[in-house]
Amino acid sequence: MPQPDTYLKETPSQTAGPYVHIGLIPHQAGFDIFEKNFSHVLVRPETKGERIRVEGRVLDGTGAPTRDILLEIWQANAAGRYNHPADRQEGKPVDESFRGWGRTGTDFETGLYTFETIKPGRVAGRHGRKPMAPHVNFWIVARGINIGLSTRMYFSDEAAANAEDPVLNIVDPPERRTTLIAQRQERGKEVVYTFDIRLQGERETVFFDI
Repeated sequence: MPQPDTYLKETPSQTAGPYVHIGLIPHQAGFDIFEKNFSHVLVRPETKGERIRVEGRVLDGTGAPTRDILLEIWQANAAGRYNHPADRQEGKPVDESFRGWGRTGTDFETGLYTFETIKPGRVAGRHGRKPMAPHVNFWIVARGINIGLSTRMYFSDEAAANAEDPVLNIVDPPERRTTLIAQRQERGKEVVYTFDIRLQGERETVFFDI
């Protein structure tokens, strides 16, 4: 066996640099460099389902909004099916007009992020478990975050489904589950779900090791 002093030393970690916005969300940095830009809009006029806006802020340990965060979401369509070959749920149609994946960043001035999407349906639980409650998967990365953070957003008006969701039910203590619930409100004809993500401190959002 090699001696301990011959082991390779750990490579220094490096967080996402200041060019994340240019390379991954160029429209926010004022550039138009890709033929197909991935954006915060996941829907087209023909997409099936209830139109919703998801918005919120990413807060640091002191409760201050951060302004250099990149967020990605992916979700099922209104029927509860992902637009991906690995989803083989029977009896649930694929909506070709719904990509189910979006990317954006927090606004440089306000710290607010937004996604224009639809409310997802329930996805079948694994290994015969009960169906999962409607939810949106989040991935968060920025300078100062060495490893991307993964979490989920559930809906405040789906209390019965949330109560039996197999993922929510593994969060302990139970009161921490509220950090994953987005609050619904209606602004005129627009349905908005507010989901603030707290990186540290009191009421830190639950993050998943996936």
